[in-house]
Amino acid sequence: MTALFAIICSGPLAYADTNNDPSAVVKSTVDQAIQVLKQRELPQSVRRAKLIDLVQGHFDFNDMSRSALGYHWRELSPQQRQQFAPLFQAFLEDAYLSKIDRYSGQQIRFMGKSSDGNGGAEVKTAVAPQEGAQPVPIVYLLKQENGEWKVYDVTVDNISITANYRNQFNRVINNQGFNALISEMQNKQQELLASLGK
Repeated sequence: MTALFAIICSGPLAYADTNNDPSAVVKSTVDQAIQVLKQRELPQSVRRAKLIDLVQGHFDFNDMSRSALGYHWRELSPQQRQQFAPLFQAFLEDAYLSKIDRYSGQQIRFMGKSSDGNGGAEVKTAVAPQEGAQPVPIVYLLKQENGEWKVYDVTVDNISITANYRNQFNRVINNQGFNALISEMQNKQQELLASLGK
């Protein structure tokens, strides 16, 4: 549940007039995402579509795709890389947004930011899964691209989302080949499109 909530809230990194401060950008857009999640009167498909609209253009899916495939990325042709990136984006959207109705008002605390040492930023938050539970640290990793901050990874309780998928994808590719992974992800993409009524 916490990983789900992290992705939903880290996804919509819409540019805001916040003096280009990554913390302010994250806070502003987390607030936007929560407002969408609270609109229970709207059909689930509409809320999911709104969240996806917030995500578009503000995630570095190419960077995330490269990281998620690890050393296999170097083995792919340019065409295969172009094929994988949008499928990975749809895979993330389907994996987490499909569970949108599990949101039940979890509180988020913003714990500040720091430099990652490479010109990027780490925005630190903590989420309490339920009242009285130990807060789970969630860190958003961002970099600047054309004057905008974009997410390239999220860590939940010190576990990287892209590293977690890299382990899963490596197993599939090593055991069944890259085409098997693509086929599985294409199926997920179709599920997402169907849930959005497309």
